[in-house]
Amino acid sequence: MAGQKTKKPKWVIEKERSRRASAAETVWLFGLHAVRDALGNPMRDKLRLVLTKNAADRLGDAVAASGLAPEIVDARSFDSHVPIDAESVHQGAALEVRPLDWGKVADICAPGRDAPLVVLLDRVTDPHNVGAILRSAEVFGARAVIAPHRHSAPETGALAKTASGALERQPYVRVANLADAMVALKDMGYVLLGLDGEAETTLAGALSDLEGKPVGLVLGAEGPGLRDKTRETCDALVKIPFAGGFGSLNVSNAAAISLYAARNR
Repeated sequence: MAGQKTKKPKWVIEKERSRRASAAETVWLFGLHAVRDALGNPMRDKLRLVLTKNAADRLGDAVAASGLAPEIVDARSFDSHVPIDAESVHQGAALEVRPLDWGKVADICAPGRDAPLVVLLDRVTDPHNVGAILRSAEVFGARAVIAPHRHSAPETGALAKTASGALERQPYVRVANLADAMVALKDMGYVLLGLDGEAETTLAGALSDLEGKPVGLVLGAEGPGLRDKTRETCDALVKIPFAGGFGSLNVSNAAAISLYAARNR
């Protein structure tokens, strides 16, 4: 019938709903360092800044440069003005922002100017681990830290504080499907090395054959490790050897060691 509206497919409705929810999502960053770095990041959409008088004095230049008018509140009632955990070490500074949009993996990780290095995280959900990994990734020049959108640590104040500013500078890209992102990287020439304590090949041994090639380091959550699909998609499984009869590393420590080894191969 003329003029009758066509009903949208369910998947289209779900996609639009997800897009609207994402657009409405905000994050509260806290702590002097995290807030200062976010204020100075032109990529950040900054919405609301809440400071104590002391924090405002310490962040004066950054606040002025941002053009954002702060709300000055009494230190004793700070927690009642912002929706952050009462145990958070906020130092009298909190900033509401929208999550960063770093763009597409294909654009960020495209080889060209050097032998690029990326980190892929398989269900690493602890924000402190991810924050520490972002710091290491920035130090060792990784193009990006890539994680699945579901079952990974989102941007939070705790993650930003642990990252100590790296969240504002180091691309943290969350994708719909990690295996698909891995395949896309392989199509671009990346060799993907999955960290697995039971592997026969050492990380150093695998890297010795990859001079000048793009490398992706794939790390899983502590305990479960890499999922089967992730393991199957890697080009090789490698281990960090340990000196004693038993060895176990925190995932952020394993990432730092792997990044150092890959950058200095």
